[in-house]
Amino acid sequence: MAKFITRFDPMTNSSLTQNTPDSKIGILLINLGTPEATDYWPMRAYLKEFLSDPRVIETNRALWWVILNGIILSIRPKRSGHAYAQIWNKERNESPLKTFSRAQSDKLSESLNNKTVVVDWVMRYGHPAIEQGLKRLKENGCDKVLIFPLYPQYSATTTASVVDKVADAMKTMRWQPTLRFVPPFYDDPIYIKALAKRTRDFMDGLDWAPQKIFISYHGLPKSYCEKGDPYYDHCLATSHALIKQMGIDKTMVQTTFQSRVGREEWLKPYTDQTVVDAAKSGTKNIMLISPAFISDCVETLEELSIGVADEFKQAGGQNFTVAPCLNASDISIDMLEKIVTRELQGWL
Repeated sequence: MAKFITRFDPMTNSSLTQNTPDSKIGILLINLGTPEATDYWPMRAYLKEFLSDPRVIETNRALWWVILNGIILSIRPKRSGHAYAQIWNKERNESPLKTFSRAQSDKLSESLNNKTVVVDWVMRYGHPAIEQGLKRLKENGCDKVLIFPLYPQYSATTTASVVDKVADAMKTMRWQPTLRFVPPFYDDPIYIKALAKRTRDFMDGLDWAPQKIFISYHGLPKSYCEKGDPYYDHCLATSHALIKQMGIDKTMVQTTFQSRVGREEWLKPYTDQTVVDAAKSGTKNIMLISPAFISDCVETLEELSIGVADEFKQAGGQNFTVAPCLNASDISIDMLEKIVTRELQGWL
């Protein structure tokens, strides 16, 4: 039921009655982002927003503007569009990341089953945008909002960028909700147990046994970590906790990093090179795990499952697979529910 609040208006020397919705709590799930289509202009728009973020590219802004708009955005949209086209959800005409993010939001809302809680989802880059999500929650009567960046490991390029964008959105809102942020959960037992079960269930369904397991994270320029970004340490902590939880022989597991671009040195060892070296050394069966991603996306479905898989087989490998991310599985929704319920203590 709506509430009616009466306030004194000093401009008119009279009372003003406002109709306000019942107080609710919002949960905003935030993932990295996605283009709206795979052809040139939608890809260009997405890449421009992403690569214009100073959190992502830490270099001279004037010089980078010239490089980005003069070279990169002329070439990369076509190449990236081809990658997205190979994994595009043609039924919904959207990227798998958008499909999984929507499903996570819908299923989490059903699982919570609380009329005072509103769950929504947005993307840091692309649509639906963070500002739109915050405004929707506010219009639905949410005066408290839990911001949930779906990045287990903290990096200034991801988590901090979300904080920046949320702050920018809040600047446009006169009546602002109270905010909380879910902290990085790279070694959270709830997350580690969910990841371990999801991976173990997948492994048990294989008709061959992996000789080597690579835990592959999205890469980061080495210089970013040297400046103080804790991402590398968070990745190692996730790997250590996952190996322990799964009870895997640690001698058959290695942490690697993917998705590097440019000439700058990135975090090592590089996933593609390490996988090829393993094949050349006689390893026939390899499985990859991608704990940096809550949902499967172009990095897992195209870069790893297609690109790195081809390199492995061309180098002499035989069986190659990438364990699915948590996505919108029951294991994933249970994990999300437990984390948000904990973080909402005092509000619920």
